[in-house]
Amino acid sequence: MRRKRFRNPYVDHLRKSVVDFFLWKMGHYADLEPRLPPPCNFAYPAQPQKYIQGSPSAIWIGHSTFLIEMEGVHILTDPVWDDYCFPIPIKMLKRKSLPPLALKDLPSIDLILISHNHYDHLDARTVSHLKCSQPHIEWVVPEGVLPWFKRRSIGKVTELGWWNSIEKGGCRITSVPAQHFSGRALWDKNRTHWNGYVLEKGGKKLYFAGDTGYNSQDFQNIGKHFVSMDLSLIPIGTYAPQKFMQPVHINPYEAVQIHLDVHSKLSLGMHWNTFRLSEEPLDRPPYDLYLAMQQKALPLASFLPVDIGTYVNF
Repeated sequence: MRRKRFRNPYVDHLRKSVVDFFLWKMGHYADLEPRLPPPCNFAYPAQPQKYIQGSPSAIWIGHSTFLIEMEGVHILTDPVWDDYCFPIPIKMLKRKSLPPLALKDLPSIDLILISHNHYDHLDARTVSHLKCSQPHIEWVVPEGVLPWFKRRSIGKVTELGWWNSIEKGGCRITSVPAQHFSGRALWDKNRTHWNGYVLEKGGKKLYFAGDTGYNSQDFQNIGKHFVSMDLSLIPIGTYAPQKFMQPVHINPYEAVQIHLDVHSKLSLGMHWNTFRLSEEPLDRPPYDLYLAMQQKALPLASFLPVDIGTYVNF
């Protein structure tokens, strides 16, 4: 029996074809005003508060990978330590910023959340290393991704559909909607789903948005369901050219809207400064985030584009 294909409820035809990719590279989708580097010497004018060891925290490893600690429970999101975000070492897809922690230096990990099966979020080499070094890890993945883990003899894996919840390690984990697509080859388009997640433990709520475009329903529904978030991990990169990227990747202005929609007390930017997957300069997203926060007259310290390796309490 053929497996079903998943879809986004509010927009169709998000995945671009190979023809679209070549049209992008030929300039068909070019922005009218190309994204330039930020002004010389620009630095985001807010920094996280002084780190307090033992309090709930998150450290950005790069791209969509965070190491989170909540009351002694250690969680990873979309762990990618490989030098390339593709099975073939293509120069343009080589990592631009090294992880601040080596895999061998990680603490004992209790839980890993996988948002979807794209190579820059589900990295076979990293998964293989963690399987061997920490076989006790519990994995939570979107619908349809379990067989990928079974083929690698990884048993502690739970598929979670949107708005379903489970308890792991004293954490309540709820899968929430995102607007994206899936596939690791030309023939498996949307055969697996894509998730965001909300973690609840010790009175704290953490939102991991995964990889997503914006719509006016999903994120407001998340905000209504959970009331507020203590920390949100939200993409701010891979948005140019807009006409090509916008359905599946948010820009910093849309990231700020998600920050507002889910009533986040503190948000951290991710999905930038690690792999060059779009046309904006690697250092441009913090500047666009700054402009977006100014436009909404929001406290700059409530949404931070921290450096890789920075510990932040929440």
